[in-house]
Amino acid sequence: MKETDYPKIIVKADKLPAIRRRHPWIFSRGIQTKPDVKDGEIVKVFSPKGEYLATGHYHDSSIAVRILSYNDQPINQDFWNTALATCLNRRRALGLPSDQTTAYRLVHGEGDNLSGLIIDIYTDVAVIQCHSVGMHRSLSLIVQALKHLFSDDIIIYDKSSNALPSEYSSHHSDGFLQGERPSVQIKENGHHFFIDLIEGQKTGFFLDQRENRQLLSSYSLDKQILNLYSYTGGFSIYALNAGAANVSSVDASSKAIKTLEENLTLNKIDPKRHQSIIGDVKKILLEVPDNIYDIIVVDPPAFAKSQYKSHNAVQAYKRINAMAISKVKSGGLIFTFSCSQVIEQILFQNTITAAAIESGRDARIIHILSQAPDHPVSIFHPEGKYLKGLVLQVE
Repeated sequence: MKETDYPKIIVKADKLPAIRRRHPWIFSRGIQTKPDVKDGEIVKVFSPKGEYLATGHYHDSSIAVRILSYNDQPINQDFWNTALATCLNRRRALGLPSDQTTAYRLVHGEGDNLSGLIIDIYTDVAVIQCHSVGMHRSLSLIVQALKHLFSDDIIIYDKSSNALPSEYSSHHSDGFLQGERPSVQIKENGHHFFIDLIEGQKTGFFLDQRENRQLLSSYSLDKQILNLYSYTGGFSIYALNAGAANVSSVDASSKAIKTLEENLTLNKIDPKRHQSIIGDVKKILLEVPDNIYDIIVVDPPAFAKSQYKSHNAVQAYKRINAMAISKVKSGGLIFTFSCSQVIEQILFQNTITAAAIESGRDARIIHILSQAPDHPVSIFHPEGKYLKGLVLQVE
């Protein structure tokens, strides 16, 4: 059998426009006929008239095919070597990496035409997250492509278990595929951070907030700042290094706060300028006095990971933001975010509007924020714009 003799799937005629518009997903309801094919297999997609359309990974789910190529080519080692080299060239065009920033996203799923794959680089460590069975079954080729791109010295960690479909991930555990180091130190815009590769959230750090942290630093001089859902202190470290008078960081995770305090030491920040608060953000925010903080950062985890939970998420975003808006000083700023993909920009903005109404205070939007440019959004896949942010000035 030839390398390109993959199982053939025929899609319905009325679904052809979406494929020709290069949307990277083919949904199960759009498939007309398919052979007996296993989850994660590479398949070729054809029109009802036999016209070749695309090649991708198959999965028996609502997203049936994740497209990898619109060219009739083998998905082999050469494909992966070229794909990852292209991604690195895109990042180099953005100035990444640099002397001041050693951590960045190398592969951002659909934004890099590699649906289901995330790779973050932390200095000399590559952390892989496969979000599809097909990507995970391609792991050995991806690892070889990383070694080809960066040399055999790169450390590679697979952190896919929480991202894969549950029925598949039960047979998989995370681990080092090349070298070993449980933590790594990075630099981001000149700021230093420890990254816990094994127990850290996502791949270890929220690289998508890089530019938004930098924006906060431009407003931080001599300010009193409250950082809610602080994790390991990305926003806090930026603000303190930029001359904030004081920062209070709130998170439910004692381990995250411990790493935050290690980051204070790493950046040679006077600990007297920072307060660590471990506990439930909503309860703690209720106890915060009014008119103390010049800036409040609201950067919660995803309140909704599926469409049917979006209503509850909207209510949660509204409550926490209404509380924050009511607490900030007159003339102060709210940096507020949602990383829930199912909460679209207009819904998020309407939710924050409702929060401002509930607080009874006047507010205006001075910045509309999104994810860092190494987390690109394919113009053919607008769903990839998952991070939404607003900066409000409150009176």
